[in-house]
Amino acid sequence: MSTGNMSTGNMSTGNMSTAAPLEVMEPDTGTLGETVEETAAPWVVLVWNDPINLMSYVTLVLQRLFGYSKAEADKLMMQVHTEGKAAVSHGTRSEAERDVFRLHEHGLWATMQQD
Repeated sequence: MSTGNMSTGNMSTGNMSTAAPLEVMEPDTGTLGETVEETAAPWVVLVWNDPINLMSYVTLVLQRLFGYSKAEADKLMMQVHTEGKAAVSHGTRSEAERDVFRLHEHGLWATMQQD
């Protein structure tokens, strides 16, 4: 709502015209400067060792989120524990972002990088 003074005596009820734009700008439909190759290229999700989570908990999270068997999840957990990190999933950038988010929700330290 405007708080300025309006003078009704100066308002014209005649023809009003609006200048047409000289150039029409097309919207950018790209994904923030990313190319198809950047989003579709393989991305890898890494879980990092941390001093907080129990090894049994890391195994359980890997089983639940990614469907690993107990043996596969144990192997990845031991790789995280001994080497400091392990690749737990791979896919498109969108899939990797989703996996990192889910790992963070479970309190694990995770990042993603292009493979």
